[in-house]
Amino acid sequence: MSKYCALLLVLSLVFRVQAQDPNRLSDTSANANQDSIKRSNFFKHLGNGFFPTKYVDVDLRYLIKYNQYEAIRTGLGGQTNERLSENHRMSGYVVYGFKDHNFKFGVSGGIRLSKENNTWINLSYTDDLQETGSSVFLTDKRFFSFFEPRLLNIDLFHHHITKSLSVEHKITPFLISESRLSRSNNTPTYGYLFVVDGKSYKEFRLSTAQLALQWNPFNKFEIKDGTEVETEGYPNFTVQFTKGFKDIMNSDFNFLKTDFRTIYKTSIWGKSITETTLHGGFAAGKTPLTHLYHAYPNNITKATILQRFSVAGINSFETMYFNEFFSDEFATLQIKHFLEPFRISHRYRPQLVLISRMAIGTMHHAARHQNISFDTLDKGYSEAGFEINKLLFGFGLSFAYRYGAYHLTEFDDNIAAKFTFNISL
Repeated sequence: MSKYCALLLVLSLVFRVQAQDPNRLSDTSANANQDSIKRSNFFKHLGNGFFPTKYVDVDLRYLIKYNQYEAIRTGLGGQTNERLSENHRMSGYVVYGFKDHNFKFGVSGGIRLSKENNTWINLSYTDDLQETGSSVFLTDKRFFSFFEPRLLNIDLFHHHITKSLSVEHKITPFLISESRLSRSNNTPTYGYLFVVDGKSYKEFRLSTAQLALQWNPFNKFEIKDGTEVETEGYPNFTVQFTKGFKDIMNSDFNFLKTDFRTIYKTSIWGKSITETTLHGGFAAGKTPLTHLYHAYPNNITKATILQRFSVAGINSFETMYFNEFFSDEFATLQIKHFLEPFRISHRYRPQLVLISRMAIGTMHHAARHQNISFDTLDKGYSEAGFEINKLLFGFGLSFAYRYGAYHLTEFDDNIAAKFTFNISL
């Protein structure tokens, strides 16, 4: 007991000296600012999906996920940070699927050639799964979500082993680019056959060249805490070209793809915001279904509304059923109107979002794609709905209704009711 009393006495004397010493007060204030910056950086890393350590940032994307093919998917990943090297980086991950009983992994390394233009040359090797019909822009910033709702119900994947060489380069402060050469072996995990030139392919090899450009003409730059911070402006534009080459490194097909997206945000009434996203793609040549397009559906094929109750996505069609539509040409338009949050209390501020989505597309040479049934979007697909977000612990509710040319006979089949989940660090 006497030890604790002595300790309390010493601490009280120390605090008293600090209170009487202006220099120490100044040091304490500086330390507090440093701690605040460290906390801010920590939460920034965490929001981007990394748990920072001294030399390696742990990648939270690979800890645990779930889908219909692998069931639980868990593993570990990470990448080196600038404390280890500002001009070299390494990253990698390994995961295991409990349903398919297979390991997947990826490893990559990069060398920075120019700090001013943020020019990197990268090599990577990936042995993993990818959703059939998904389209990703190379220049997209890293996306991380603590919970990825669409992933839960995806069942069409193809396995790919991909080797690639890529170059990232900032052409101007408002225009960034990434180009990539890759060679991949692709095997659908379902009974799909690609029939072309009198031959059926259960698996195929692709050699591709890609160029992606992202133009953000209205971004703003400012200095905060001695660091240049970029604020996103609107509209912004992204375009990507993909060329497949036959007979180069035993590649099977020639094809060409062009993808485009623009996002525009504007404030109309007070603090309400309208976000408009236009996204489209075009594929020509002999392109297998794995590398064509869906419209990001997010509805499971169940009999009742309650059985289909799940979690709404961010930019997905909530009433469109998985694997219902595929296209080699498509365009989607999504309009979200975020009303000013309801000020119920200082902390409790739910928000109403009004949503309208439309899609149109077509499929040339549909007979090439065998052992899979799907419809096309030639008539134009429409849905409308609303979300009430942040009702409790980041959770909210979403309702959507399917109308127009693809309205279904049973009224209940056109309705999607789901949770939403929004959380920010």
